[in-house]
Amino acid sequence: MSAPNLFIVYVTDVTESTAFYSTAFEIEPRFTSPRFVEFEVAPGVGLALWSGHASAVAPDAVRTSEVCLNLPGGPGEIDAQFRHWQQLGIEILQPPHDDVFGRTFVARDPDGNLLRVAPVDPA
Repeated sequence: MSAPNLFIVYVTDVTESTAFYSTAFEIEPRFTSPRFVEFEVAPGVGLALWSGHASAVAPDAVRTSEVCLNLPGGPGEIDAQFRHWQQLGIEILQPPHDDVFGRTFVARDPDGNLLRVAPVDPA
Protein backbone atom coordinates (compact mmCIF):
# COMPACT_ATOMS: atom_id res chain seq x y z
CA MET A 1 0.00 0.00 0.00
CA SER A 2 1.27 3.47 -0.83
CA ALA A 3 1.46 6.26 1.76
CA PRO A 4 0.98 9.98 1.06
CA ASN A 5 4.29 11.64 0.33
CA LEU A 6 3.40 15.20 -0.71
CA PHE A 7 1.39 17.65 1.35
CA ILE A 8 0.17 20.81 -0.41
CA VAL A 9 -0.59 24.13 1.28
CA TYR A 10 -2.58 26.65 -0.79
CA VAL A 11 -1.10 30.15 -0.79
CA THR A 12 -1.82 33.38 -2.61
CA ASP A 13 1.76 34.61 -3.03
CA VAL A 14 4.29 31.82 -3.61
CA THR A 15 7.30 34.12 -3.24
CA GLU A 16 6.12 35.51 0.12
CA SER A 17 5.13 32.07 1.38
CA THR A 18 8.43 30.51 0.27
CA ALA A 19 10.30 33.12 2.31
CA PHE A 20 7.98 32.54 5.28
CA TYR A 21 8.31 28.72 5.28
CA SER A 22 12.06 28.87 4.60
CA THR A 23 12.50 31.13 7.63
CA ALA A 24 10.01 29.39 9.96
CA PHE A 25 11.29 25.87 9.31
CA GLU A 26 14.89 26.77 8.36
CA ILE A 27 14.73 24.85 5.07
CA GLU A 28 15.28 25.71 1.43
CA PRO A 29 13.06 24.60 -1.45
CA ARG A 30 14.19 21.72 -3.64
CA PHE A 31 11.95 22.77 -6.55
CA THR A 32 10.58 26.17 -7.51
CA SER A 33 8.29 27.43 -10.25
CA PRO A 34 6.14 30.55 -10.55
CA ARG A 35 3.12 28.96 -8.76
CA PHE A 36 4.50 25.83 -7.08
CA VAL A 37 7.38 25.34 -4.64
CA GLU A 38 8.34 22.10 -2.91
CA PHE A 39 10.43 21.54 0.19
CA GLU A 40 11.79 18.10 1.04
CA VAL A 41 10.88 17.62 4.70
CA ALA A 42 12.12 14.01 4.96
CA PRO A 43 13.56 11.58 2.42
CA GLY A 44 10.82 11.08 -0.15
CA VAL A 45 8.35 13.40 1.62
CA GLY A 46 7.52 16.90 0.44
CA LEU A 47 5.68 19.98 1.64
CA ALA A 48 4.52 22.11 -1.29
CA LEU A 49 3.19 25.64 -1.61
CA TRP A 50 0.77 26.14 -4.51
CA SER A 51 -1.09 29.17 -5.78
CA GLY A 52 -2.75 27.29 -8.63
CA HIS A 53 -6.22 27.57 -7.13
CA ALA A 54 -6.45 31.11 -5.78
CA SER A 55 -10.16 30.69 -5.01
CA ALA A 56 -9.21 28.00 -2.48
CA VAL A 57 -7.32 30.55 -0.40
CA ALA A 58 -10.00 33.20 0.02
CA PRO A 59 -9.26 35.16 3.20
CA ASP A 60 -12.43 33.90 4.87
CA ALA A 61 -11.85 30.23 3.94
CA VAL A 62 -12.05 27.86 6.91
CA ARG A 63 -8.67 26.25 7.63
CA THR A 64 -9.24 22.63 8.59
CA SER A 65 -5.72 21.21 8.55
CA GLU A 66 -2.38 22.00 10.13
CA VAL A 67 1.28 21.73 9.23
CA CYS A 68 2.87 20.30 12.36
CA LEU A 69 6.44 20.60 13.55
CA ASN A 70 7.09 17.83 16.09
CA LEU A 71 10.07 18.56 18.31
CA PRO A 72 12.01 16.20 20.58
CA GLY A 73 13.23 17.35 23.96
CA GLY A 74 10.16 18.13 26.03
CA PRO A 75 8.20 21.26 26.94
CA GLY A 76 11.28 23.48 27.08
CA GLU A 77 11.91 22.93 23.36
CA ILE A 78 8.30 23.86 22.53
CA ASP A 79 8.59 27.07 24.56
CA ALA A 80 11.94 27.89 22.94
CA GLN A 81 10.42 27.45 19.46
CA PHE A 82 7.53 29.71 20.50
CA ARG A 83 9.95 32.46 21.57
CA HIS A 84 11.95 32.03 18.34
CA TRP A 85 8.83 32.36 16.17
CA GLN A 86 7.71 35.39 18.19
CA GLN A 87 11.10 37.01 17.46
CA LEU A 88 10.57 36.27 13.75
CA GLY A 89 7.20 38.04 13.90
CA ILE A 90 5.16 34.93 13.14
CA GLU A 91 1.56 35.40 14.21
CA ILE A 92 0.66 33.18 17.17
CA LEU A 93 -2.98 32.13 17.41
CA GLN A 94 -2.71 29.97 20.53
CA PRO A 95 0.18 30.41 22.98
CA PRO A 96 1.97 27.43 24.52
CA HIS A 97 -0.26 25.26 26.66
CA ASP A 98 -0.48 21.66 27.77
CA ASP A 99 -2.83 19.39 25.83
CA VAL A 100 -3.54 15.65 25.82
CA PHE A 101 -0.39 15.00 23.73
CA GLY A 102 1.87 17.46 25.58
CA ARG A 103 3.03 21.05 25.27
CA THR A 104 1.87 22.78 22.07
CA PHE A 105 1.11 26.09 20.38
CA VAL A 106 -0.48 27.20 17.11
CA ALA A 107 0.65 29.90 14.68
CA ARG A 108 -0.42 30.82 11.16
CA ASP A 109 1.19 31.62 7.85
CA PRO A 110 0.40 34.75 5.78
CA ASP A 111 -2.66 33.00 4.24
CA GLY A 112 -4.07 31.83 7.56
CA ASN A 113 -2.89 28.22 7.23
CA LEU A 114 -2.34 26.74 10.68
CA LEU A 115 1.08 25.71 11.96
CA ARG A 116 1.26 23.63 15.14
CA VAL A 117 4.37 22.94 17.18
CA ALA A 118 4.07 19.87 19.42
CA PRO A 119 6.27 17.18 20.96
CA VAL A 120 7.34 14.08 19.11
CA ASP A 121 4.74 11.42 19.81
CA PRO A 122 6.06 8.67 22.09
CA ALA A 123 6.66 5.39 20.28
